[in-house]
Amino acid sequence: MVYTLGIDIGSAYSKAVLCAEGEVKAYAVTPSGGNYRETAERIREEALSKIGIPPADVSFTVATGYGAAAVDFSDQTVTDISCQAKGIHCPFPNAQTAIDIGGQFSKVIKIDEDGRVTNFILNEKCAAGSGKFLHVIARLLHIEIGDIGLLSLKSQKPVEFNTGCAVFAEAEAVSRIAEGALIEDILAGVHKAMASKIVNLVERTGPVGICAVTGGGAKDIGLVKAIEAELGVNLLVPEEPQITAAYGAALLAAEKALTKT
Repeated sequence: MVYTLGIDIGSAYSKAVLCAEGEVKAYAVTPSGGNYRETAERIREEALSKIGIPPADVSFTVATGYGAAAVDFSDQTVTDISCQAKGIHCPFPNAQTAIDIGGQFSKVIKIDEDGRVTNFILNEKCAAGSGKFLHVIARLLHIEIGDIGLLSLKSQKPVEFNTGCAVFAEAEAVSRIAEGALIEDILAGVHKAMASKIVNLVERTGPVGICAVTGGGAKDIGLVKAIEAELGVNLLVPEEPQITAAYGAALLAAEKALTKT
């Protein structure tokens, strides 16, 4: 059996996916921390230990993400845009658009019928459309990040945010708390503001078509529903949306391993 490994070192979280014959055999997710090289070693060890194989049994490793250059054991680095496209195309071969909501950035990727990138755009200048905004609000409201989605769905009157900037929106949230706004209404308002930013990116890349959402933000059901409402389409969500770039990297590694053989 030929094993390949995909390592995605993101700004907030790092992921490792071990594949064989196109299937995920094991994966691991951990905060990236400040030392990407150590994180890459640790997350590789965690993924491999789940099925009990040594690093020598891995035929090819592809690294991607914000800290890909720090993965000194990788055989190749590939852009996270290409890896996301590959990781989405495999489970959803008809997907034409992928929305990746990461910790620091959000991206919109257009994908052709072969899983190749035809266009992309990202929100590198503002955190209001990324997972960082959710973490800021969770800290402000003293709630767990994993509770945000379901809490927001209880909202009957979402708070309207008058700014698209994460910094000013945080100040607005403080004001709304002081005014007595319910937590669920603030969260629903945050989701609506984020969805507006993300949908603006989608519209700038052309027709939506069949659309998938990935990244840590895709685990927030309230945010997914808000984007669906803004776009007017149902979104495809992978079983584990946080590992799709690492999965795509492992699939690309399999192609390279075949060529090498």
